Amino acid sequence: MMNANCQALSDAVLIRAPFGGVRVGVHESQLLIELLALPETALVLSSQRNIALESISSNSLINLAAKQVMQYLKQPATVFSVPAQQSGTAFQQKVWQAIAAIPRGQTRTYSQLALALGSGPRAVANACGANRLPLVVPCHRVVAKNGLGGFMQGARNGLLIKQWLLQHELNNDGGYTR
Repeated sequence: MMNANCQALSDAVLIRAPFGGVRVGVHESQLLIELLALPETALVLSSQRNIALESISSNSLINLAAKQVMQYLKQPATVFSVPAQQSGTAFQQKVWQAIAAIPRGQTRTYSQLALALGSGPRAVANACGANRLPLVVPCHRVVAKNGLGGFMQGARNGLLIKQWLLQHELNNDGGYTR
C-alpha cells in the first residue's frame, strides 16, 4: 500500500470511511490509493460512520478515483473505470491482472493464484503487498488457505480493514465462493 509515497503526495484527497479513511492521490503521474485504519477500539464504534469526502483536488484523475471509491464504499457493485496502471515487474503485473479478474463476492487463495501463474504463494503475497491501488486491484480478495492471510503489509489493523471489505462485499452480494 506504499505508505511512503502517499505521505509524500502534494495533491491528495481524504475520504472518511467506516474503517478509517482512504487517501487518493497522484505520485509521479500514477494514481495511488492508501487505506487508513482507525485504532481498533474506534473500529468497533464506527460501523455507522458516514462516508464523506474531506477535500477536493484540482486533479481530475484524483477526483474521479475519489468519486468511484466513495461509490464502492456505499455500494460494492461499483465498477472502477480509473486507470489501473502501476509500475511493477512483469510478474507483479501478471498478479495484479489476475487479482483484478477475481469477481466481487469471490476470493482466491495465494496458492490458487500461484498455481495459475506458475509461481509460489509467497511471490504472489509480495506482489499483493506492492499493489498501490487497493480496491481498484482488489487484493483483499486474496486470502490464505486457512484464514484471511495478510493485508496492508502488516500495518496495524490492516486485517480488520480486509475483513470489513470482504464483509461489505458479502453483505451486498449474497455470499462468497472460492
